[in-house]
Amino acid sequence: MITDAHAHAMAQSALAHWGDAAMPPRLVKNRENIVFDVVLKTGQRVALRLHRPGYQSRDAIHSELVWAGLLADQGLPVPRPVVAVNGQLTGDADDRVVSCVEWLAGDQIGAAEQPLHGSAADQRALMFDVGALAARLHNATDAAGDAEGYQRVDWDAEGFLGPNPHWGRYWENPTLRDAERATLKAASDLARARLTALRNSADYGVIHADMLRENILRGPAGLSLIDFDDSGRGFRLYDLATALVQSLEEPHLPQIAEGLVAGYRSQRAFDDEAQGHLALFVMLRTFASTGWIISRAAPDDPRLRFYAERALRMAQHVLAGTAPWE
Repeated sequence: MITDAHAHAMAQSALAHWGDAAMPPRLVKNRENIVFDVVLKTGQRVALRLHRPGYQSRDAIHSELVWAGLLADQGLPVPRPVVAVNGQLTGDADDRVVSCVEWLAGDQIGAAEQPLHGSAADQRALMFDVGALAARLHNATDAAGDAEGYQRVDWDAEGFLGPNPHWGRYWENPTLRDAERATLKAASDLARARLTALRNSADYGVIHADMLRENILRGPAGLSLIDFDDSGRGFRLYDLATALVQSLEEPHLPQIAEGLVAGYRSQRAFDDEAQGHLALFVMLRTFASTGWIISRAAPDDPRLRFYAERALRMAQHVLAGTAPWE
């Protein structure tokens, strides 16, 4: 991770692509992607993003921005890309591709590993809205069609379960015991067979792929969706799975899951067969997180084991044909 001072220096350089800022940019996030809250000299408030090197190519970032623009054109509450002074959607700062998108007002509906607030009814109502937002995203994507030259990864059997999954080799999580790796292997083999069977029949298209609480904002006009960095083609069920995965340890999980599905069904077809596959895709998300944390945590970081245990629980459910919210 670079220092905040270095991030600010890169931001100042990057902003020249958009005509510079009216005031010093405010650092919002200095993680893999660096994000600044900026008011341009035009008066427009934007999120300046310094994309992490080596994850998405310039063409892939351009694809994301074009897609988000198409969604925004249809009234979906997502950040619209802001064109640079040279007419392009991206620029450069040091070794990073940079982009600007419209700032969306609102607060995150939650955060990682923090329980949702409110009663079971409150949480169901919130997740109903999240499910409806996911359905609207998929409806708008289908209506827009694929953006010309769209280049993103596929969240398919290879992307989740191949020898080099997009988010890392989850079976190499150092906290796993041999018997636990065997459980994950059995569940992985079952998942690969099911994904292969589903590939030509399930709802498949461009997805957000990271509908976590941190990426959903609640503002004056309702919920909006940000951070399309992991988007690609995949099973639409995966967007519902990512919206659900952070609630697996919560006491109101049944109401949360029911609300999410009901909200989705309020905007888009979702039959009982599709609902029956939801646990499979939640498990795939837990596998991805178990791999993702390996390169981001010290050996004694408790998150290594937390994600591994979550993956093991979901693997056991999928192997048994059950779901933790039933």
